[in-house]
Amino acid sequence: MNLALYLLTVLIWGTTWIAIKLQLGVVAIPVSIFYRFALAGVLLYAGLLCLRKLQRLDRRGHLLCAGQGLCLFCLNFLCFYTATQWIPSGLVSVVFSAATLWNAVNARLWFGTRIAPRVMVAGGLGLCGLLLLFWPELAGQQASRETLPGLGFALLGTFCFSTGNMLSSLQQRAGIRPLTGNAYSMLYGSAILLAGCLAAGVPFGFDPAPAYVGALLYLAVFGSIVGFTAYLTLVGRMGPARAAYCTVLFPVVALSVSAFAEGYRWTPAALAGLALVMAGNVLVFTRWSPFRRRAAA
Repeated sequence: MNLALYLLTVLIWGTTWIAIKLQLGVVAIPVSIFYRFALAGVLLYAGLLCLRKLQRLDRRGHLLCAGQGLCLFCLNFLCFYTATQWIPSGLVSVVFSAATLWNAVNARLWFGTRIAPRVMVAGGLGLCGLLLLFWPELAGQQASRETLPGLGFALLGTFCFSTGNMLSSLQQRAGIRPLTGNAYSMLYGSAILLAGCLAAGVPFGFDPAPAYVGALLYLAVFGSIVGFTAYLTLVGRMGPARAAYCTVLFPVVALSVSAFAEGYRWTPAALAGLALVMAGNVLVFTRWSPFRRRAAA
């Protein structure tokens, strides 16, 4: 079950970049994000209500969902969209892959969970692999006034993503199922985005083009409802650190799709990076630890 959820998350999140790219241009970024999560939240809430699967939340449950909505379905996406305007998307992906390490550290701080050595090793392998995958783009990045704020937004987005993971863990420990938690959190996140757009005077335009509408539907249904539910279910079943390794693997899927959609060419360095990412992926799902014998001794 865990492996199926893991593969589903990687495949969906590895292809959502195509839909996100189709949304850029006509509609303001915060408005597109609002459309996505408002539609996803309404669909998920209505579906659970019709199926009588929607849980009732107490005050603490609503506060947890509001916090998750702010971190995971609002600030997280605003930060990464902003970062990609200033620094290469490859560099943003490398920063985001640090969610594995962020989750391990935050799980230790929030819940006292011991950081498994293999998780740290796997995260390190994944980061090295992504550096090789994106090395041509990283090597071409020239320092500028936009580099520092771009990196800052990428790091802040990763921190918000990790904080949202911790809040989801608290929800599930309180008995709130991921579907219910996501329904409320997406609605809270979209409400915060709506309020922010209105306060900032952002115009609420809409692009009726089939590409934009199709991208919106894909991101709302598959990228948000299915993808986040599968991922946050993994957070509850596997723990935040191991579940977050999806963030290391899905950029590899995106590059594989790009080979067909945009003519991306695999280089020897990219293939070596892929091998390191896959090695870390295997390490996360095994019981083997490179420090086990040393600890036993």
